[in-house]
Amino acid sequence: MMNRILFYRTQEEHGYMSNFSAHRIFLKGKSWRTTEHYFQAQKFAGTEHEEKIRLIESPMKAAEAGRDRKKPLRKDWEEVKEQIMLEALRAKFTQHDDLKAALLATGDAELIEHTANDFYWADGGDGSGKNRLGILLMQVRQELKETHA
Repeated sequence: MMNRILFYRTQEEHGYMSNFSAHRIFLKGKSWRTTEHYFQAQKFAGTEHEEKIRLIESPMKAAEAGRDRKKPLRKDWEEVKEQIMLEALRAKFTQHDDLKAALLATGDAELIEHTANDFYWADGGDGSGKNRLGILLMQVRQELKETHA
């Protein structure tokens, strides 16, 4: 049985894996409070909404703003969202040495975002979700292992 690490809430043991964790990233020449801020803002890249979301105080409010369908979502979002998440995760885990060490310390464990709130990025709470965030984190971990071998 493969070792599994479940994460979701930022205050829990592996909370640093959450996109809500308070770790700034630098991308596109700017500072973003969290990977969630960056991810949500990229839904509106090149519009005034991108910068508005970047400046929001909390990742929860950034997520709410990004999910607001009154704003025009970029046409290619479904095609690019995983690449954007990967960009954000690569930035987070290469720009923070403590996080890089923590992620590498998970070894070969399966990383699972565990919540019933999300069937795409998480496991849907019962394992039926796609767990794309966990899968991308494992990809970043593998890349880090290869570059720091």
